[in-house]
Amino acid sequence: MNFQSKGRPLSDAGMEQICDTLGVEAAQVWAVLSVETRGFGFLDNRKPRILFERHIFHRLTDGVHDSVDAGISSTSPGGYVGGAAEYDRLDVAMKLDQVAALQSASWGIGQVMGFNYQVAGFDGIDSMIAAMVADENSQMLAMANFIKGNNLAGAMQSADWEAFARGYNGPAFRKNDYDTRLAAAHARFRVALPDLGLRTAQASLLFLGFNPGPVDGVRGRRTRSGLVQFQQRFGLTQSGELDTDTEQALLQAAFGD
Repeated sequence: MNFQSKGRPLSDAGMEQICDTLGVEAAQVWAVLSVETRGFGFLDNRKPRILFERHIFHRLTDGVHDSVDAGISSTSPGGYVGGAAEYDRLDVAMKLDQVAALQSASWGIGQVMGFNYQVAGFDGIDSMIAAMVADENSQMLAMANFIKGNNLAGAMQSADWEAFARGYNGPAFRKNDYDTRLAAAHARFRVALPDLGLRTAQASLLFLGFNPGPVDGVRGRRTRSGLVQFQQRFGLTQSGELDTDTEQALLQAAFGD
């Protein structure tokens, strides 16, 4: 399967669709993204971020592959290697049982498990993977459907972060202070939202091999440095700012726009 796409980041239209789906403002969405996710749904190679769960593969295949590779199929979680190398684990599992393997990984910015494809809004695992590969808008919508399908949209709407954290993270949510972190993030984003245009620029820099730091829509030292390096390479004024010429050049270089 081809897991690589252009890796288009979340757009204004995508954020609007997520807010409409959940009945919330953007501040609530950003709070959840900042606390509950890795912040961006694609790796630098433009494949969706994944994590392969060997204990899920064990469960879905009745443990018949445990003796083949304990790193791929086991009663216990673990064996993680992180980043792009998770696709190596997925590839091994797909050779054993493709459908179970795809259902045993978490996908995209929301890290929605493949076996949750129905509650995420898909009629099959293949259509879910196609959406995860397509763009971050689709990843976000799957996450929103998962939240709504698990009756957590109401908690987001009322900013009841304790109820949301209990439902999203499980009964031990206080161990990592998920509720207080969500409340603090929500308060912060009610004052100022991340800049989606800058976030797209950061994703572009990431894909092009420059190091922008977190893809979060917030200007920082590493983003400025990445912009300067890009401007230098493409013969632009080295201001470190996302001016119109730089933005257009970035989008063309990264996405062909």
